[in-house]
Amino acid sequence: MADWVHALAIIEQVGPMDITLCDLRFEGVNNLELLQSVGRSGLMGAIIICSPLPAEVLRAVRQIVSPLGMVLLGDFNEYSPLRPLQALLEKQKNNSFEVPVSPPVAALVHEEDVRQAFAQRQLQTWFQPKFDLLTGEVCSIEALARWHHPFKGVMPPSVFIPAIEQCGLLDELLFMQLEQGLNLQRQASEQGFSLTVAFNLQVSQLANPHLIPRIRMVLDVHDLPGSGLMFELTETGLLEVPSASLERLTLLRLMGCGLSIDDFGAGFSSLQRLCQLPFNEIKLDAGFVRGVMHEPRCRAVISSTLALGDALGMAVVAEGIETEEQRQLLLELGCTHGQGYWCARPMPGADLLHWLNLQQTASNRFSVTS
Repeated sequence: MADWVHALAIIEQVGPMDITLCDLRFEGVNNLELLQSVGRSGLMGAIIICSPLPAEVLRAVRQIVSPLGMVLLGDFNEYSPLRPLQALLEKQKNNSFEVPVSPPVAALVHEEDVRQAFAQRQLQTWFQPKFDLLTGEVCSIEALARWHHPFKGVMPPSVFIPAIEQCGLLDELLFMQLEQGLNLQRQASEQGFSLTVAFNLQVSQLANPHLIPRIRMVLDVHDLPGSGLMFELTETGLLEVPSASLERLTLLRLMGCGLSIDDFGAGFSSLQRLCQLPFNEIKLDAGFVRGVMHEPRCRAVISSTLALGDALGMAVVAEGIETEEQRQLLLELGCTHGQGYWCARPMPGADLLHWLNLQQTASNRFSVTS
């Protein structure tokens, strides 16, 4: 313990560091405990492990440091050439990663702020495409909530969705998104684009007996079929689904709507529940895609999920695709559909329509020149 405290004291004297090289096998210091303490103090940004570690251990370290706001750039053997280290340093320089942030939501957002955001129409719907990994063609889009705060700028859902749930306003958010999503769907159709729109749905919302009739009423008002909608439910919360919720999921399928199990592999729902519930799509958690290049276990999970989806007659969509290398490897594993920054970031509806037209123009130009 004395060595650990001494090491922390030295780091505090030196001050904040952009990149830290860490030998986790260095004897005499509990480096994991040291990393956690330094992470909580905000003194470390990115970390490079300079001791050879099995892929599964490296993945566990990433899971430990990521919630603390630190980025694990990768690892290299201290006896290896300098080039791998240079590549990791270049990765930090180019900022080709996202820093996972878990802000204390309750401290950031209050109920009165949320209600004011609804009243002043500060909550908006952005859309991110899902695409064919082989052709790049857009298959569907996902509706994502964004808060255009007058002082804090555009805030992501991780900041405010828990507060909205605490206020009992998840349904209001869903139907606001439904209106905006269906309007965009109609505009896209008028421009020649047929798009299924996916909406996030919490398991807790299924307890509302008025949910399904209200969705049906919105579809009737827009004179649109349910087949143009997909509802994504996170795997967390699916362990215990009461019979009434199962009935409502079934009604959605009977209306023609699709059901997707989101962040598959990140929660703890059993395969039995996957068989029992009427899903027709699996969205593979982005964490497996991030590890696909260097972690055999991630590739094994992806391959197994693809086989499972095929056996159950369910489409599989890989989330979080950010690089061409990830796309190529996913194709080699047999994954044909994905979502992520490699194709497009989330964007407002008007920007999406413009983007789709640009994509179509580029595709037509390529066809003519070929």
